[in-house]
Amino acid sequence: MTVPTAPPRDRERGQSLVTSVAAIAVFLGFLMFAVHICVNLYANTTVTANAYDAARRVARAEAEGGRAGAAARAEADLRDNLGRYSSRIEDIDWTLGDDVIELRIVVDNPSFLIFSDADVGVGRIDKTVRVRVEKVR
Repeated sequence: MTVPTAPPRDRERGQSLVTSVAAIAVFLGFLMFAVHICVNLYANTTVTANAYDAARRVARAEAEGGRAGAAARAEADLRDNLGRYSSRIEDIDWTLGDDVIELRIVVDNPSFLIFSDADVGVGRIDKTVRVRVEKVR
């Protein structure tokens, strides 16, 4: 009587290592994508809030010549509030109307995706904030 022997396992040698490396790479890819989205959401919220505050300050200023100076002060405060992130500001454009103050800000957002040139729709923040000027009647 012949005792059955186990089949050779040479074909499966090293497969666990290859699978583990692939799984870690996929996990890190998803992790970097999640970090990319979270940083973008935070930056988008921060830029929008500070832009709104700056436009609101200018809208409160007096109309006769005070708005241009208020816009300059508000822009300086905006850059100060954003800290080091203010170095990424590409454009700040004010429209000082009689009824509406408009601020357009364009900011370049950092990317945390490793092997991607695509910005996944979040590479640039382009916000326009409009604030009505309240007048006393």
